[in-house]
Amino acid sequence: MEFKLCSINGRVYRIGAEDIALEGDHTSSPEDGHTSFHEPGHPPPGAHATPLQDVLESNHQHRVEVMEFLKVLAICHSVIPEQTEEGVAYRASSPDEQALVEAARSLGIVFNYRTPDSLAIDVMGTKEEYKILNLLEFSSDRKRMSVIVRTPDGAIKLFCKGADSVIYERLSPNQPLAMLTETHLEMFASSGLRTLCISEATLKEEEYQEWQGKYHQASIVIENREKELEKVSNMIEKDLCLLGATAIEDKLQKSVPESIETLREANIKIWVLTGDKRETAINIGYSSRQLTSTMLKHDLCTAENVQEAKSKLESFIKELQSSQKGEKNAKNEKREAALIVDGKTLEYALHPLTSQLFLNHALACKSVICCRVSPSQKAAVVELVKSKVKDSITLAIGDGANDVAMIQAAHVGVGISGREGLQATLASDYAIAQFRFLVRLLLVHGAWNYNRLSKLVPYCFYKNITLYLISFWFAIYNGFSGQPIFERWTLALYNVIFTSIPPFVLGLFDQDITANGRLHKPSLYIPSQSGKGFNTKVFWMWIGMAMFHSATLFFIIFYGLQHESAVANGQVVGMWYIGSTIYAATVITVSLKAAVESEYWTWVTHVAIWGSIASWFIFLATYSHFWPTFPVGVEMFGLDYVLYSTFVFYLSFMLGPGICMLPDLIWKSFKHTLRPSEVDNAKKEEKEEKRMKSRSCFKEGVHLGSMDEQTKLIGGDDDHWGYNRIEQATPETAVERACKQCCPFLTSSVQVQLKTNANDFEMQNLQNKN
Repeated sequence: MEFKLCSINGRVYRIGAEDIALEGDHTSSPEDGHTSFHEPGHPPPGAHATPLQDVLESNHQHRVEVMEFLKVLAICHSVIPEQTEEGVAYRASSPDEQALVEAARSLGIVFNYRTPDSLAIDVMGTKEEYKILNLLEFSSDRKRMSVIVRTPDGAIKLFCKGADSVIYERLSPNQPLAMLTETHLEMFASSGLRTLCISEATLKEEEYQEWQGKYHQASIVIENREKELEKVSNMIEKDLCLLGATAIEDKLQKSVPESIETLREANIKIWVLTGDKRETAINIGYSSRQLTSTMLKHDLCTAENVQEAKSKLESFIKELQSSQKGEKNAKNEKREAALIVDGKTLEYALHPLTSQLFLNHALACKSVICCRVSPSQKAAVVELVKSKVKDSITLAIGDGANDVAMIQAAHVGVGISGREGLQATLASDYAIAQFRFLVRLLLVHGAWNYNRLSKLVPYCFYKNITLYLISFWFAIYNGFSGQPIFERWTLALYNVIFTSIPPFVLGLFDQDITANGRLHKPSLYIPSQSGKGFNTKVFWMWIGMAMFHSATLFFIIFYGLQHESAVANGQVVGMWYIGSTIYAATVITVSLKAAVESEYWTWVTHVAIWGSIASWFIFLATYSHFWPTFPVGVEMFGLDYVLYSTFVFYLSFMLGPGICMLPDLIWKSFKHTLRPSEVDNAKKEEKEEKRMKSRSCFKEGVHLGSMDEQTKLIGGDDDHWGYNRIEQATPETAVERACKQCCPFLTSSVQVQLKTNANDFEMQNLQNKN
């Protein structure tokens, strides 16, 4: 936030000696981020504004008005000063307030300290102390703040600053500067500056004392205290005298236009809900590429009632439909539209008679800008979309306290932690530092987590149904007597040990596309919006697969061992042998299923998959010898020897999982080869790119060119590395460094050839030196 311009007593002033050209003309290219709304051929407002410093340092005829204006800036606020080694530092909940107080300080009106009852300012070296009588704090509904003080000469004054829409309603009649100041406000707002009106009123002692009694009574009310205080505040905030207006520059964060374009490519609709003036909101819309010069502008701000708003919306819809049928741009695309509505008209648009019409038109437009809206209206717009648009997921992002209601109303709330305070961050689901990080949060981590959950949730159902349905198949043969086929502790440890790690790997580490691949192709986010990864159909496919695997494992092994194979020592296998064999095959099958579903293999994935399988065999070899040392596992005593010494056991746990996994592998091969999705094609492109990069790096490493090319390959330049340092480094070091930067995944065979080439490189250097 930076104080740029102000209007005092009908004149425009600036801070600093340089000219300030306020930007305008919406006919200019929107891609340059600059917009303008002043008439072509005329100098922009502020281009020849008088520097405030010149007015204060001379006996200027308007010096008194300027001094009074700056005093209000230094007094009417809630800033807290802190004494530091470098001087007074200001801490404010609002960056606007801090910018105004710092601007006043730079001009010689310094806010020194504050106590609960008073504050002191330094006016050109003269200390002035004001007694604080009342502080009427700013709120999003009030859109203003006031402070009542007793001046050093004993007068009682009310200083008020706020939005022009609320200040102008409270001005006394016959304000000669109101129209001129309003013109200046429009000029400031058209250049993207945030505006505030500054006003004051002189109170009589009797008037103030009478009001103070009412204010005290309202402050001690238990019920509806805020409403009572607001009612009493309105009694004193009237008959104000307009002093002027301020214009503060609030620059867009880095990469905001690019981020919005990327999100739109991902089929995400973006609506702007702001409390700024209409002109400011439109200017920001052009700067952020929400608006372009080729768009149809549907301005709903002039509607005066519900019927007029309804008729305007109907005409806008007809105009948009006719333009899309007829006019097309150079790229043969339909013409886009933007809807602009202010807070007053939004009340009519959200009326039950017009809300559906408003929503239909807003969804048809590429951009929607709602300006001068209150926090409750922001939340109402979010609720409208949530309730009326089927299967919609809303996300609200904001950085201030006035965005809290909107953030809490949305399905997902994102707070930007910055100079506006932490209210939005504390009320949100996710916190980021800048708007551009939203792209990575949605397109990368959002898509990754959707894909992970699309596998994790059905997989958890799958692995449990696969095991426990076997007990149902076995009940057919035991007369539904309740006899278990699995030993009790073996059954209990299924979800605790043997199959507990694969779900974590799927839910935490799985990636279908790399982060860079998703950022380069925002359209890969669209499948997650349509719910193709997880829906009722997908869920029942997993359930059907679990039933098939369960039946396959049970009946193949059960019928394979129904005649009770004999062991080498003459013993005959029994029920626990069959149950343990089926159990081993089940653990292997569900682990392999997790392996088939995993698309991003790391050492953690290998440990989880193969470790889960190995854990069962280790457990079997250990648990089979617990009894009689421990009074558990009598059924399993010596079973490891019986299982491990029988060929049928090895044949069963290889044949059963193999038959279960075969349809999965055939289907995945068919899908990826003959019916590839956009994600599958992106995977192929990534693999091809890595392969080409590896081949390119190999060629560059084997055929090193001139010293300049070697320096470039290594990654340095004359200033950073220097020729001497390259010659001093061993050839292997130079080649290895080049390969690490270009292609860190070279195979061992390539490294051997590079080392061979490195020796040739060393001999060439020696010959050059000789």
